[in-house]
Amino acid sequence: MKSRAQFVAYLCVLAACLSGGLAQQPVNAQNPPERAAGAQAGATPQTETIPPPQPAQPSPPVTAPGYMDPAQVKALAHKIWQAELRANDLVTQLHPKKWVVSNIVRNSFNQTLENLQAALAGLEDWRAKFETRPDSMYFGFETFAEISAVLPRLDGVGRAANQFESASLGAEFSQAGGQFFDLQQALEPYIAYLLRSPDQALYVAQTNLAGCQSQLGNALRGQAGPATPLKNTFVEFHARRSDGHPNQRTSPQSEKKDSQKKSEKKAETPPSKTPSAH
Repeated sequence: MKSRAQFVAYLCVLAACLSGGLAQQPVNAQNPPERAAGAQAGATPQTETIPPPQPAQPSPPVTAPGYMDPAQVKALAHKIWQAELRANDLVTQLHPKKWVVSNIVRNSFNQTLENLQAALAGLEDWRAKFETRPDSMYFGFETFAEISAVLPRLDGVGRAANQFESASLGAEFSQAGGQFFDLQQALEPYIAYLLRSPDQALYVAQTNLAGCQSQLGNALRGQAGPATPLKNTFVEFHARRSDGHPNQRTSPQSEKKDSQKKSEKKAETPPSKTPSAH
C-alpha cells in the first residue's frame, strides 16, 4: 500500500509540473463560505448561468525572422518553376554536334548536359511537393539542396555555350544561374525558420522536463523506506542419468549410486544350487 501511494503521488506531482501547476480556482463572490455551508446543510443550490462561447480571436501576425505565409511560399515555388522553364528552353538552343571540338570535349559536355537535365528534373519533383505542402521542412530543404545541384552544372553548360555556341547564349545561361541563386537565397531564411521552431520546442520541453524531475525528486525525498535485503539462495543442480548415449556424461555421484545399487542386488541374490554328484 505504501509503494502504491508513493506511485500515485509521483504521478500527481509529475502531471502538475508538466501542466504548469494546478490551476487555482477563483473565489466566487456571489457564493461566500456561509452560503456554501447552507447549501451543504440542505438548502437549494443556485444555478449558474454559463455564458455563450465567444468567437476565437484572430492570432497575431508572426514576426519571426524568415517567416512566410503559405501564399508567399507558393509564389516563391512558382518563380522557381519559371526559372526551370527558362533553363530547359536554353538547353534546346544548344547544338553540340556542330561544334568543331574533339570527341573528348564533346563527350564531357554531353555528360555535363545530362547531369544538368537530371538535376532540373529532380528540382521540379521536390518543388512540386513543396508547393503542395509549404509547411514541410523536408520538402523545403530538398528543394533548396536541388538548386545547389543545378547551379554548378548550369554554370558549366553556360561556359561551353559561351565558348562554342555564342556569347549571347552564354550570357543568358549566366543570367539563369543568377536567377536560381537569388531564389535560393530567398528560400534560405524560410528553411531556417522551419528548422528553428521544432528546435526551440525541443529545448523548452527538455528544460521543463529537467525542472519537473528536480521538483519531483525534492517532493519524494525521504519518503522511500529502507532497502530490504534479499536472502541468499543456494541453487541445487541435479544431473540426469545417462541412457546409454555415447555423448551423454554422468556425474560421479550418480555413478557411485549405481555401483551401490548393483552391489546390493548381488548381495540379495541367493547362490544357485548345483546338483550333487552321486
